[in-house]
Amino acid sequence: MDKVNKLASQRAVVIFSMSSCCMCHTVTSLFSDLGVNAAIHELDREPQGREMERALVKLMGHNPPVPAVFIGGRLVGSTDRIMSLHLGGDLIPLLKNAGAIWL
Repeated sequence: MDKVNKLASQRAVVIFSMSSCCMCHTVTSLFSDLGVNAAIHELDREPQGREMERALVKLMGHNPPVPAVFIGGRLVGSTDRIMSLHLGGDLIPLLKNAGAIWL
């Protein structure tokens, strides 16, 4: 859990993903299209990936726990939450407040 929290607080937007996850790709593409330079940690390519995956399962409450998106060091959620925020017009202000974008 400590590793996840440490990584999640190092950038304005941090995404934990898996290299083979299509929903992870969708979320990372959205942030890229918005001009966000997110830190992306692919758990299947991280040395402590299994340990981080277990910690994320506890935080997210479901398995698989990816994508797990942190904005401003706080867990925001997965694909459904990110897309809901975006479609509702609330994602951009959240990103601005975290210093992730300057629109």
